[in-house]
Amino acid sequence: MFPSMFRGDLVSQMDRLQREMQQAFGLEPDIRGLTRGGFPAMNIGSTPQSIEVYAFIPGIDPNAIDVNLERGVLTVAGERRAEFAGAVEQQNLHVNERFAGSFRKVISLPDDIDPDGVTAQCRDGVLRISIKRRQEMHPRRISIQ
Repeated sequence: MFPSMFRGDLVSQMDRLQREMQQAFGLEPDIRGLTRGGFPAMNIGSTPQSIEVYAFIPGIDPNAIDVNLERGVLTVAGERRAEFAGAVEQQNLHVNERFAGSFRKVISLPDDIDPDGVTAQCRDGVLRISIKRRQEMHPRRISIQ
């Protein structure tokens, strides 16, 4: 085996470098999540008409998810219960890749969102949150009387 030139995970180092370059050149996106990774996995995109958020929540009852929008910050929170809680206590667990517990994701949204234009739908373990953008305000000439 050859020793690695990079300490830690190369992908996370490249991700950090990309964030630093975006910040240095003022290219930060107007939609930001406070954390990367974790549960639930999310895809966030935008169109000229809306912001689209997809949260992947397989096996979770949609009624157990709290979605809140306050002052331009979208929060998705809930809890994923361990399916075999009693059985796990009686065995030696060697690999545990399934997340169980409380979660919370926070996303900072751009200023042009319409807080009254939010819809959420869940289908096949995918929560889709659509946030409409406000209509652009066009300048108008005001006559002096």
